[in-house]
Amino acid sequence: MELFKLIVEWLSILAIPVIILFFLGFGYVKKVKVYEKFVEGAKEGFNVGVKIIPYLVAMLVAIAMFRASGAMEVLTDIVKPITNLIGMPSEVLPMAIMRPLSGSGSLGVMTELMNNFGVDSLIGFISSTMFGSTETTFYVVAVYFGAINVYKTRYAIPAGLLADAAGLITAVLVCRALF
Repeated sequence: MELFKLIVEWLSILAIPVIILFFLGFGYVKKVKVYEKFVEGAKEGFNVGVKIIPYLVAMLVAIAMFRASGAMEVLTDIVKPITNLIGMPSEVLPMAIMRPLSGSGSLGVMTELMNNFGVDSLIGFISSTMFGSTETTFYVVAVYFGAINVYKTRYAIPAGLLADAAGLITAVLVCRALF
């Protein structure tokens, strides 16, 4: 188990620099002007950002209403028996529920958990691992699909929620095994 922990630590330290070097090297081999393409993409990203602001505001208002209404607590109470089966602490449930809805909302929940239980606690590890291994599925669908006028999302939401569930379950199991 100690060897596994050591390997995971080294992989987490090296992952981002290796990915960056890979893309820079790949661009060099393909003779792509990486910096110019980066700036071009950043310009395009700014235009997309301006276009999605109305959808972003609508989603943030809906999330604030969801939390303020007490629906978060009701949903947490309903889901608690299921999460007990995989060993997920009930304190982490608001994070698991909020993450598919909002990145900033889930960051707030995670910060609150870290302040209450500590960053080196099992709850702190599970919540931060959930934050990094899941996506804001409903936010992505509402904002990005709305920005390009796609109203029939087909399998995007079920696939996204399935991936989120896999990330949540894996976060709990891996954190329980490592910490």
